Amino acid sequence: MQAMPGRSNGWRVSPAIPTIANCALAVLWAFSALGGWGDAAFCGEDERHDPGCGAGFDDAVRFSAPVAVIATAVAVTAWAMPGIRHRPDRLDALLTVAAFVWILAEGVLFVGGYLAKP
Repeated sequence: MQAMPGRSNGWRVSPAIPTIANCALAVLWAFSALGGWGDAAFCGEDERHDPGCGAGFDDAVRFSAPVAVIATAVAVTAWAMPGIRHRPDRLDALLTVAAFVWILAEGVLFVGGYLAKP
């Protein structure tokens, strides 16, 4: 197997895989934070909805939003900067960092929802 330039081993992972992972995590965060999934999961639905919990979950969304913005910025930067996009090792590294930042944003939502839960 022939090694790719800029790679320490011969394995080549398509950048589509971490890009799809970042997109899936972004959609999950959006549905959880903005689409009502998280509020319904932690605070109930319809007449069983706890307004105090909803306010607490809104706080969790506010704390999670800047983390989501950072994840978006890292992923977009990875693809927008030619110096990164044309170096597979750098592209993989930044897309991996972006995925972990998305996981952190989801974690903030989960912990905030858990703390807001009655």
